[in-house]
Formats: sequence, C-alpha cells, structure tokens
Amino acid sequence: MQVNLIAYTKFNKDAFEYATGFRSEAFSDADGLAEAAGRACYQAWERKNPATADTMGYLANIIDHQHFSVLEHSSATFYITDVSRSLLAELTRHRHLSFSVESQRYVDQADREAVIPPALRGLAATSLLVFAHQEAVHNYRMVRDSLEESGVPRKQAREAARAFLLNSQPVSMVVTGNMRAWREVLTKRYHMAADAEIRELARELLIWLRATAPGSFQDFDLDNPIGNEEVRRAAA
Repeated sequence: MQVNLIAYTKFNKDAFEYATGFRSEAFSDADGLAEAAGRACYQAWERKNPATADTMGYLANIIDHQHFSVLEHSSATFYITDVSRSLLAELTRHRHLSFSVESQRYVDQADREAVIPPALRGLAATSLLVFAHQEAVHNYRMVRDSLEESGVPRKQAREAARAFLLNSQPVSMVVTGNMRAWREVLTKRYHMAADAEIRELARELLIWLRATAPGSFQDFDLDNPIGNEEVRRAAA
C-alpha cells in the first residue's frame, strides 16, 4: 500500500486580510481557511476569548460543537496504490469523496501480485491466496489472449477476462475529499471494528491529514484507533 498526498487547498492570507482586516496566524492553509470561514460567520476578528484566540484552540471549539461545515472549504487529494478491490468497494461507499480509479478494461491486469489481508500475513494460508491469485491471473490471461486472437478488440477482451480476477487484485486511484469528508472516513474506517486493510489505509491518510491540517484533525489519536477505549484511557 502506498498513499501520497498530491494536492491540497491553498489559502491566500493576503487576500483575506485585505477583505476583512483579519490576518491568519495559522501555519496550515487548511486550518487557516477553516478558522477564517468560522470567524466570518460571526465577524469575530478580535480574538477576545483566550481559549479560541489561536487557530488550534479555535478549531478545537469548532470540533467540540461539531460545526464541521467550515472544514468543507479545504480539500486533500491522494494517490493510493496497491490496495485491494475489496478496499475500493468499501471506500466508494463514502459518497462525498471523488474518485478516479484505474480501469480494468484499459489497463492489463496480468503480472500483478495479490494484496494480502492483514489477518493472513505470516500464516500458511497466505500461500493459498497467492496460489489462487496466480491461478486467477493465469485464467485472465488465457481468456484475454483467446478473445483477442478471435478478433475481439483488446478493451472488450480485457473487460470479459476480468471476471476471473479475485478481490485480492490490486488497484490504484486518485481520491479527493474536503476535510469534513475525510473526518467522516476516519470516524468509520480508523476504527477497531473496521476492515483491517482499510484501517491501515485510514492510518496512512491520518498521517498526511494531521501534517496538512493538524487543527482540523487534532482529536484523532494516530496510535489508537477509535474504539480502542482501554488503550485510550491508559494513555490519558
């Protein structure tokens, strides 16, 4: 699994200061924009409340009151590779994300290694999955080649042959979401009850999101997924 942040929103502090007289002190563009949007709702430019005077404190209050609409102004885009088709099926349930997914009709699927579920890693069953995956790819290749030799166009041959592939087939995608949407993903997927592979993805996403918008994700614990309450209490 590879997760790379490839785009994110930039906040023009000079333009906002020119329009409002308020100068953002936020290190993060995403956090600064969220704070600016929130302060614009109430014209709260003077930072009178010490608890919300800085960006982290202001966004902590936003999160505490669940006023997540101000987080929708900033977005983050990731290029995600070498995850399973099973993971893709789960991630696309998050309706507010935007996807551009590798096409199995256009991209040849031979010579791809299986994505091993975390629970199987290091077990004898891993070899069974690898064998089943190789057999599936072999069948894919045979059907693809047979169809192409009979005159079926390459795209149509691949779209038919892909029916033989397993959920372990790797896939790549570009995924964009605003910060509110990514919080919703993390709430459900960085959770002890979530599928193990997508929980690994959620942790990788959180690493990037905490670096890009630390104030907007300050309530997520990188080392303790949601639902791991015993560990959370021990760390408190």
